[in-house]
Amino acid sequence: MAFVTRQFSRSFSSSQALHHTIKHVTVIGGGLMGAGIAQVAASTGHSVVLVDTSADILNKSAKGIENSLKRVAKKKFAEKPEDGEAFVQKVLKNVSTSTDAASVVHGTDLVVEAIVENLKVKQDLFGALDKVAPEHTIFASNTSSLPIADIASCTARLDRFGGLHFFNPVPMMKLVEVIKTPATSQQTFDALLEFSKALGKHPVSCKDTPGFIVNRLLVPYMLEAVRLHERGHGSKEDIDVAMKLGAGYPMGPFELLDYVGLDTSKFIIDGWHAKDPDNPLFAPSPLLNKLVSEGKLGKKTGEGFYKHK
Repeated sequence: MAFVTRQFSRSFSSSQALHHTIKHVTVIGGGLMGAGIAQVAASTGHSVVLVDTSADILNKSAKGIENSLKRVAKKKFAEKPEDGEAFVQKVLKNVSTSTDAASVVHGTDLVVEAIVENLKVKQDLFGALDKVAPEHTIFASNTSSLPIADIASCTARLDRFGGLHFFNPVPMMKLVEVIKTPATSQQTFDALLEFSKALGKHPVSCKDTPGFIVNRLLVPYMLEAVRLHERGHGSKEDIDVAMKLGAGYPMGPFELLDYVGLDTSKFIIDGWHAKDPDNPLFAPSPLLNKLVSEGKLGKKTGEGFYKHK
């Protein structure tokens, strides 16, 4: 009963706090996604702390954000380069970095996690932060394939936990999938929707199902293209051309697999297959597995389904 009372008390107090606008954001993970989220949040006036495990990673992230902002400024302030420089400096002042997540979440309204797609690593992170973050702080994961409820299960703030799935490159892509678990409170969900809009993004509401909306449709589509090729029913080149010219897609499925990363696609489909082995849409691909085992992961390694310079 004491546990239930504490949970009710925390839920009640947090629901009151969620009426406040999200102003201070902590982004965990200094990779492309985390740096992109930090840049967009800082550009829209939010105070952002970007966190990673080493100063070297954070220095690289900060340099990447600065270069990205300069490209934005060059287009946005083509006629007045001095205004562009002022814009860059103003946004950079909104971003700070840290290697100690626990020390910076005390004053944050929202924690967005964008680290490795490993359930235990994410759970360990949020479990630790849950003990030190204020009660009103919302936790959100940028995962593209793991269930939000599974990640949140290591915390005592299930009502204040949701998903914010951004797309790469974050400064360019308008879509954000906002994910609501059965335990996510409506106040939390509304706060995440409003935060996404404040970033200038277009949020869509998602249930906590495998792949949410985009990847749930996209990953089986790409794997079905591979199976079509495996059966000898079309060359990868013809399949790519057919989908670009016949369906209006900017990239064919094999081009997209190479862009996303064959290891990433295999990780996603393997996880879904483990949870739902009887679903034919989630069946593993022998050809995809072979390429990954050979280290041919796509553009990032110079070869996947195609060779890249």
